[in-house]
Amino acid sequence: MEEKQLAQFSLADGTTFLVEVEEPESRGIERVSLGGKQVLKARQTFEEALDQIKPVASAVITKLRDLNQPADEVEVKFGLKLTADAGAVFASVGGEVSYEITLKWRSNKNQGK
Repeated sequence: MEEKQLAQFSLADGTTFLVEVEEPESRGIERVSLGGKQVLKARQTFEEALDQIKPVASAVITKLRDLNQPADEVEVKFGLKLTADAGAVFASVGGEVSYEITLKWRSNKNQGK
């Protein structure tokens, strides 16, 4: 089991927060002191980390909206994992990344028109 560490992420406005992460594989991560405790300093802001995920999420939604009969509601769930060195990555369970997709159609969509 991987050892857990605290990593300090920052927001674009400079606000910082801590996230529990696995010990990074890269040893080039900067360590900073926070209240007398050593924590890892993330290489990216939180927003930059999430920017890595946006193209994937956008592609999934675009493809699901391009169905022959588009759904009235589309919901996509996936797990994210924050790391101090890589930012946001898709979390895996048992070595596999999984997505939960819910599509809903309303049967009375055209009634009353």
